[in-house]
Amino acid sequence: MGDSPAERATAPGYRAGRTLPLRVEAVRQLKRRRTLVMGGVLALLPFVLLVAFAVAGSPGGRNDEVTLMDTATASGANYAATCLFVSAGFLLVIPVALFCGDTVASEAGWSSLRYLLAAPVPRARLLWSKLAVALGLSAAAMVLLPLVALAVGVAAYGWGPLEIPTGGTLDAGTAARRLAVVVAYVFVSQLVTAGLAFWLSTKTDAPLGAVGGAVGLTIAGNVLDAVTALGGWRDFLPAHWQFAWADVFQPTPEWGGMIQGSAISVTYALVLFALAFRGFSRKDVVS
Repeated sequence: MGDSPAERATAPGYRAGRTLPLRVEAVRQLKRRRTLVMGGVLALLPFVLLVAFAVAGSPGGRNDEVTLMDTATASGANYAATCLFVSAGFLLVIPVALFCGDTVASEAGWSSLRYLLAAPVPRARLLWSKLAVALGLSAAAMVLLPLVALAVGVAAYGWGPLEIPTGGTLDAGTAARRLAVVVAYVFVSQLVTAGLAFWLSTKTDAPLGAVGGAVGLTIAGNVLDAVTALGGWRDFLPAHWQFAWADVFQPTPEWGGMIQGSAISVTYALVLFALAFRGFSRKDVVS
């Protein structure tokens, strides 16, 4: 079978699938200052909390109600779970929005996007490469924080069972596996922010606009979830399920909330990613 007219019009040896390899894009993004700064901030948080606990003393329950924060110094596993609890609502939103929102818009801002497409790198290939690397960096950020927190917690409070706020304990091995499940769920729950940031990144030449827009819309979702008057409508908000992972830290874990939260997040994310690809395929790129 002969080559198609499009294939005959390209240079000999050209393969669209070999343009912009993931390895090249990953190295480019890893070397950027914002990636290094964000990694440093996430790695620093467990040390900041450790100092705070050392200065303020061991937290204790109030009004006979014990929370995850109150058991933070019980063991390294408790400390890692606490770090996830205090960061999942906002801090972990930032790297996801940054990595996914900056990826395409930054190329447009540098006026290098049109040269990439003229290489020629197919538009779908360009987006897939950038999205895959952005999601990979986001996942690495999700893993970095609890790993550092677990190491810091074990060094400060020892390797022991995880004390459940409602009573009982989980042995250290079980607690480590549950923490891995929590990290995976937190990443899935942040896919909505990733989708928002990536879609906005294909719509603007200003990276700050895409990142800030994604963070702002995520915060807006959290605010709406706090409006109890919405009733059952809140079940359709990704923010409503962002702490469903707390059900894992029980002697018998409950999976219902995490399953619903994952389904909502993945659905929103797929729609947003599809909008990004569809819009970018028709966009007149002049930057």
